[in-house]
Amino acid sequence: MFDFDSLADSHVLVVGDVMLDRYWFGDVDRISPEAPVPVISVGQREERAGGAANVARNVAALGTRCTLLSAVGDDEAGRSLAQILGASGIDCRMGIDPETATTVKLRIISRNQQLIRIDSETPPSHEVLHRCLKDFKDVIDQCNAVILSDYGKGGLLHIAEMISTARDAGVPVIVDPKGLDFARYRGANLITPNVRELEQVVGPWASDDALASAVGALLDDLDIDQLLLTRSEQGMSLFGKGGSALHSQARAREVYDVTGAGDTVIAVVAAAVGGKINIDDALAVANAAAGIVVGKLGTAVVTLAELKEVFAQQGTA
Repeated sequence: MFDFDSLADSHVLVVGDVMLDRYWFGDVDRISPEAPVPVISVGQREERAGGAANVARNVAALGTRCTLLSAVGDDEAGRSLAQILGASGIDCRMGIDPETATTVKLRIISRNQQLIRIDSETPPSHEVLHRCLKDFKDVIDQCNAVILSDYGKGGLLHIAEMISTARDAGVPVIVDPKGLDFARYRGANLITPNVRELEQVVGPWASDDALASAVGALLDDLDIDQLLLTRSEQGMSLFGKGGSALHSQARAREVYDVTGAGDTVIAVVAAAVGGKINIDDALAVANAAAGIVVGKLGTAVVTLAELKEVFAQQGTA
C-alpha cells in the first residue's frame, strides 16, 4: 500500500543543467531541390522545460514542493523557461548570466518522427555558478531530498561541495549522472544511470551476477550507498553495497518516446525518499511512472492523478 499523500510532505531541491526544449511540428511532402533533404512546412510550435527543469516539473506534478537552482542566459529562451516553470508552481532561483545563452534544443518533427535536433549551448560563467552554490547552502536545511541533475552542460561545477553540504545537513542526495567520471559523485546516497551510461564506466557485463559485482565495487570505491539502474524493457534494478539487488519488472506499455524518462524516475524517487517512503515502494512507483511517460511525446511529466489511476486499476493504491 503506497501512501501518495506523503508526497505532499516532501520538499525536493533540484540543481543542475536546465534547458528549453522547442518542438516544431509539420508535414513533409517533398524533397528539397537544393540537397537530398526533406522540406517541412512548419505548423504547430511548442516550448517545454528540459533537463533539470523537466525534473523539477515532474517533482511538482506529484504535489511535492520543489525548489530549482540553476542558471540561464539573459535572453528570450531564459525568460520563456522561467515562465513555464513559474506556471508549474516551482520556486525558481535562477541565476541570470549575461555572458552566456540559455541552452536550447530544437526538435523538428513530422508525423511523430523526429527529423533533426539542433542544439545551442554555452557553459555558464563561474560567477553565476558561485551564486548558485551560495543559494544551495542557504536553502538546503529547508529540504529533505536533493536531486543533482547532470546533463554535462557545466551547471554542476561545485557538485562535490554540494554533496558534502547536503550530507552534513542529513539530506539525501540523488544524482542523475553523465559522462565517464562518476568519481565526481563521491559520497552521494543514490545515483541513477541507464544501461549505456553504466557500461561506459564499468564496461559490459555477461550476467546479472557480473553486473552486481561490478556495481558493488563501484559503490564501495566511491562511497555511494545505492545505484538505481534503469534498464528500459527490463525494468529497473536497485543495487546496494555488498552486491544486494532489488529488481522491478517493466510495466507493459507501448513505448512512444523515451525522452526524459530518466527525469521522471529520479523525480519520483526523490519525492518518495523525501516523504520518508521506503525505497521498495519508491521503486515500484517510479517504475509505474516510467511506464506512463514513455507513452508521451517528448519531455513530459507524470501527474499524481495518473499514478493513482494506475495503482487503483491494479488494486494496489
